[in-house]
Amino acid sequence: MSEPEFLTATRSAYDAVAEEYAEAVGDAVWDDPFARAMLRAFAETVRRDGPRPVADVGCGPGRLTGRLHGLGLDAFGVDLSPEMLAIARREQPDLRFEEGSLTALDIADGELGGLVSSYSIIHTPPERLPEVFAEFHRVLAPGGHMLLLFFADTDASQLAWAFDHKVAPAYRLSIDPLAALLAEAGFAETARLVEQPPEGSERGFELGHLMAGRPA
Repeated sequence: MSEPEFLTATRSAYDAVAEEYAEAVGDAVWDDPFARAMLRAFAETVRRDGPRPVADVGCGPGRLTGRLHGLGLDAFGVDLSPEMLAIARREQPDLRFEEGSLTALDIADGELGGLVSSYSIIHTPPERLPEVFAEFHRVLAPGGHMLLLFFADTDASQLAWAFDHKVAPAYRLSIDPLAALLAEAGFAETARLVEQPPEGSERGFELGHLMAGRPA
């Protein structure tokens, strides 16, 4: 079966700018105190339920994977872009990084205790999100936990709005319709946080943090 066009386009776009992107982004997610608080809560919740591996899906240069490892998780990274993975392996040589896509993870059914998707679902066309969430549900163990980070909107009139991302086509997502999609995929929402645009933000978008679990 041929690969969906949006995956090919996203891989090519990130491969072309991997080094520049990694330098520009730095450790931005961890530097955000609200994201950091949600990541700490996620890690504590996963650790409480036992020592299962955690996948950082769409890991890019792997810095968040390293942060998850520092929070006591058995974390590994997955990314579509070989060039991004090369940076991740160079910067985090003691961690595992694998090539894969959100729609086809090389992970056994129910293997994971946790999954983080940090600004990676934004490159998925909205009509393909149910496919992605079905895959996330498949790889999470019953009782496992998931944290999504994304550009958000509180307008519930539709699921997604395309915007001009510097690297690849992207969408900001409305948190209520997104939570409804997760429920349809079999997840139970645990917590949510909508962060107002950071001061000086170029785009002025809200930032969404949505945690959900696969019921035991």
